[in-house]
Amino acid sequence: MAAVEGQAPLRVGFVGAGRMAEAIARGLIRAGKVEAQNVLASAPTDRNLCHFQALGCRTTHANQDVLRSCSLVFLATKPHILPAVLVEVAPVVTAEHILVSVAAGVPLSTLEELLPPSARVLRLSPNLPCVVQEGAMVLARGCRAGSKEAELLQSLLTACGRCDEVPEAYMDVHTGLSGSGVAFVCAFSEALAEGAVKMGMPSHLAHQIAAQTLLGTAKLLLQEGRHPAQLRTDVCTPGGTTIHGLHALERGGLRAATMSAVEAATIRAKELCRK
Repeated sequence: MAAVEGQAPLRVGFVGAGRMAEAIARGLIRAGKVEAQNVLASAPTDRNLCHFQALGCRTTHANQDVLRSCSLVFLATKPHILPAVLVEVAPVVTAEHILVSVAAGVPLSTLEELLPPSARVLRLSPNLPCVVQEGAMVLARGCRAGSKEAELLQSLLTACGRCDEVPEAYMDVHTGLSGSGVAFVCAFSEALAEGAVKMGMPSHLAHQIAAQTLLGTAKLLLQEGRHPAQLRTDVCTPGGTTIHGLHALERGGLRAATMSAVEAATIRAKELCRK
């Protein structure tokens, strides 16, 4: 619900109005977690604010206005811009605010260092499927944010997908697994479809079926709670088509290449965090 009877409605702000901020706002509004008129977004220009306006949200060019109007604020700027934005808004941050950074690579220690001592800060790592309310998100608490703040954020973000609380050390791993993983899955989906094209299926149909296969498989894994190896075994029959195909994948090093991709993306995320 957008508000509990007898309580003031939740006011949610976004400092930064890019695609991820819009996706979170859209999910919250569609699920009835917050009313559009109680969302305020800021950005230097109108280029992205028009998307918030189309949702019925209020907009501004002044970042401090967001903090003055909203108790829950998503800090959704580019990572290299965020430190300057924190210095700008710090004078109007109070103990009543809950601040959620979605800027990749900016640690909680930096956020807390640049904000007042009373600031309650969390980090959120979302991924692109939040746009269709099927995101995989993790959050980590700062030293002054408690379970109450984490539970509120998780409750709200069910509108955008799955959200788990993790130690901050897992944030970079999540970037490699789920943030970059979207591109890895797209590469596999493309290759899967191109295999069908090679064997004579029209391209459009092949890509649609490949995507649906990924969607259906993911639902089986999540809804039945099974390990991927169990489902893979169910699909294999002795001497059948699937085991022959899996043998070809193993010869091509798919498993090792995928593990290396997640490792490389995680290492890069850690490097960016140190810059």
